[in-house]
Amino acid sequence: MVSRSYSNLLDLTSGDSPTFGRGGRKLSRVATVAGVLSELDDESRSNASDAPSSVTQERMIIVGNQLPLRAHRRKDGEEGWNFSWDEDSLLLQLKDGLGEDVEVIYVGSLKEEIDLSQQDDVAQTLLETFKCVPAFIPPELFSKFYHGFCKQHLWPLFHYMLPLSPDLGGRFDRSLWQAYVSVNKIFADKVMEVINPDEDFVWVHDYHLMVLPTFLRKRFNRVKLGFFLHSPFPSSEIYRTLPVRDEILRALLNSDLIGFHTFDYARHFLSCCSRMLGISYQSKRGYIGLEYYGRTVSIKILPVGIHMVQLQSVLDLPETETRVAELRDKFRGQTVLLGVDDMDIFKGISLKLLAFELLLSQHPDQRGKLVLVQIANPARGRGKDVQEVQAETYATVKRINQKFGRTGYEPVILVDKPLQFYERIAYYAVAECCLVTAVRDGMNLIPYEYVICRQGTEKLDATLGLNPTAPKKSMLVVSEFIGCSPSLSGAIRVNPWNIDAVSEAMDSALIVSEAEKQMRHEKHYKYVCTHDVAYWAQSFLQDLERACRDHVRRRCWGIGFGLGFRVVALDPSFRKLSVEHIVSAYKRTKHRAILLDYDGTMTVRNSISKGPNAEVISILNSLCRDPKNIVFIVSGKDTKTLTQWFSSCETLGLAAEHGYFVRPNHDAKWETCVAVVDFYWKQIAEPVMSLYTETTDGSFIDSKESTLVWNYQYADPDFGSCQAKELLDHLESVLANEPVTVKSGQNIVEVKPQGVNKGLVAERLLETMQKKGTVPDFVLCIGDDRSDEDMFEVIMSAVASASLSPVAEVFACTVGQKPSKAKYYLEDTTEIIRMLQGLASASEHSAKQVSISPQRVIIDRE
Repeated sequence: MVSRSYSNLLDLTSGDSPTFGRGGRKLSRVATVAGVLSELDDESRSNASDAPSSVTQERMIIVGNQLPLRAHRRKDGEEGWNFSWDEDSLLLQLKDGLGEDVEVIYVGSLKEEIDLSQQDDVAQTLLETFKCVPAFIPPELFSKFYHGFCKQHLWPLFHYMLPLSPDLGGRFDRSLWQAYVSVNKIFADKVMEVINPDEDFVWVHDYHLMVLPTFLRKRFNRVKLGFFLHSPFPSSEIYRTLPVRDEILRALLNSDLIGFHTFDYARHFLSCCSRMLGISYQSKRGYIGLEYYGRTVSIKILPVGIHMVQLQSVLDLPETETRVAELRDKFRGQTVLLGVDDMDIFKGISLKLLAFELLLSQHPDQRGKLVLVQIANPARGRGKDVQEVQAETYATVKRINQKFGRTGYEPVILVDKPLQFYERIAYYAVAECCLVTAVRDGMNLIPYEYVICRQGTEKLDATLGLNPTAPKKSMLVVSEFIGCSPSLSGAIRVNPWNIDAVSEAMDSALIVSEAEKQMRHEKHYKYVCTHDVAYWAQSFLQDLERACRDHVRRRCWGIGFGLGFRVVALDPSFRKLSVEHIVSAYKRTKHRAILLDYDGTMTVRNSISKGPNAEVISILNSLCRDPKNIVFIVSGKDTKTLTQWFSSCETLGLAAEHGYFVRPNHDAKWETCVAVVDFYWKQIAEPVMSLYTETTDGSFIDSKESTLVWNYQYADPDFGSCQAKELLDHLESVLANEPVTVKSGQNIVEVKPQGVNKGLVAERLLETMQKKGTVPDFVLCIGDDRSDEDMFEVIMSAVASASLSPVAEVFACTVGQKPSKAKYYLEDTTEIIRMLQGLASASEHSAKQVSISPQRVIIDRE
């Protein structure tokens, strides 16, 4: 039976009965209030069908801050609105890459404020005509969300501006954060109204909606969810200043695929996950992934492109040709440099103007010949910083024009009024060089548009007096700090803060040979044509499908509250160990083998107090006193440490150094499981480890009798991890011909003799019991890390062999919910101790029953 919240509101647009998801139920009207659906009428109840629909069309729900629509009030005094597609919207353009067989639904807000009385009608119209689901956000809430948290906190921080004073970004305001979360919740409610979670893909866009994935994942654990960040992602040193840093990171990790424009942005995100959440990434077959509670969160790195068809259609407009002719006449005999930027603090307009001023000062021959056209689009934000940028820009332009201008020559032309797209294209066509010198920006598409426009058309070539068959040319000067910079290998890259370097780059762009201009243009043109917005969208969808492929095969459940919510996805056979179940099995059995890891299992890993406490010792002694039990502690610790810690446990078996040494009880001597003739390899490995210890602050060497361990748990996580990889390669190289194994683990690199692992202890214990004629009918094995997987593998494979009783109860249990060869898990050491206490109590109870029975027999005889 399909849940009502899965209802497909799009079915309302047809004349037939609306359906839920792929087919079935009928809605009486469209829902416009977040999360509220009207009751089904009697007819729909009686005619509802749960039979699946035959429609197999893929569906993508695209969620952005704003719908790709333009709205205009109706004229002539009529009430209501007229809507049309916003052809410039990226959300609309990416639809071309999804294919005709993919149905697209848009969820977002409108730029215009819609009266409450009109919202139902507007929602119905947008759904029927455009397949758009509007999220109506109260003006006051939207102001706090967009102009407050988004533009006052996230936007500056993601562009590397710290709130060092109330005038720079402002202090963190918890009420703005609450507004941000509330708006994301409203968007989630709107998605829930139209989603079929088993079939649909959801693609969330940009920093406005970074906590939306948590709300969607909480409602639908298996939702197929992608997120793309269109702004930069700052380094961890900047991002960590955000008071809600963990909440946002965890929310993003509730996506299946997270996209970034450049590797730098992705690297910063991965570094934040490592430093703040302790989650490391792995690269497998070209894909980067983060293991997050059993789910693999994939990372996508691909810059967005432009919409070629739209741009080409505007190039062919008569208005474009006319405007190009006007600009050709206006700038006849002059060379045009072009800048197109928003009027905000990160676009570096004033730095560009200063560089141009320096160019004219150092090259008097260019005065009268060189013109900088600066198109300044209206700022998207508002506030004091925008006003300061505007004032500085106007003042600088005025000074340059007064200093170098003369009759008939204006060095800088500032276009600060909104331009039609065809007008901007006309400026591209006549500009010899395009300057994009933002101090920090996401994926700036201005250079891409410029390259395509310089390729031109036959009509524009004729207008400009160019030979249509001759190679075209263009030059780009771009900032190192914008997203498209890595993609434009033929551009002159500059540090926008270095005014001298920018001025020299402008000059270089003018004097470079014609052949080189043509070569650079051809290189850029090929890239831009093949990496357009359709290619980007298609590639993202393909990776999203790959990332969600295993959803149906995994068992999922949610844990955590609020924005700390996450989904655990594990093998269907993996489940939590029930204390009642294992105690019941324990009581029924007679020959028991118990193998226990120590660090992270019997005690919290990295705790200040390393040794076992009185409770642990008491539990172990209770278990060991039961003649039906053989109990072993299997640890990576050395023999001296284990002997000291467990000296009061006389019948407890110990295995040290991951199974190299074994001692069945307190009175026995330590034995080796593997015969190692010599440890001469330590003389090779230890000097190498010492070298890395000297250069990695916080690292140290843990030298044991059979192993050498380089530990970097107290080092910088990024540097330590980097050094560990280098050390691993170095050791594998110098020890290639030695009988040792080099492995990396949790904050360690370890060298040990070949064949030594904890699985040896499990094999030896099972073989010993079998030889004594006490084939185990109960096996419990508990561990928390990678080294314990060898024990799990041995006891799970023993189930099919003669090592165990045919009716043996086997419990391989790991600590925490994570991928493992174990079939059970317990959350933490507290639950482990509680479970072992249950087993110990059962043994004590059994012992009392045995001691009472002989007394009863004597009394009966008397």
